[in-house]
Amino acid sequence: MSDLAWVPRSCTLPSGERPLRVAEWDALLSERLTSLSRPQSLRIRLSLAVGEGVEERVRDLVARESGCCSFFTFTTTTDQDLIDLEISVDRAHEAILDGLAARIAVAGEPR
Repeated sequence: MSDLAWVPRSCTLPSGERPLRVAEWDALLSERLTSLSRPQSLRIRLSLAVGEGVEERVRDLVARESGCCSFFTFTTTTDQDLIDLEISVDRAHEAILDGLAARIAVAGEPR
């Protein structure tokens, strides 16, 4: 899914860096995603398998993503087996969350 049309104009990450950031997320998801759900229209929930350095990797990506796309709210919780990552938006950015959820579903498919 190389089309980045779902990335909002309000994202301040330079467009040349966007494919690199998406590739980082895709790699993390393809390696660690165990489940994806959408408990509400404005929120998605990911579960990622814990492993060496994974929590730090998630927190780093979340911090950088928050810096360029302030409309996202990220919440992480960790237990011994999983890192749960919730991503939420306001109603104005629901279509962005739709695109992101579709992207995650593709990136996290078993290879």
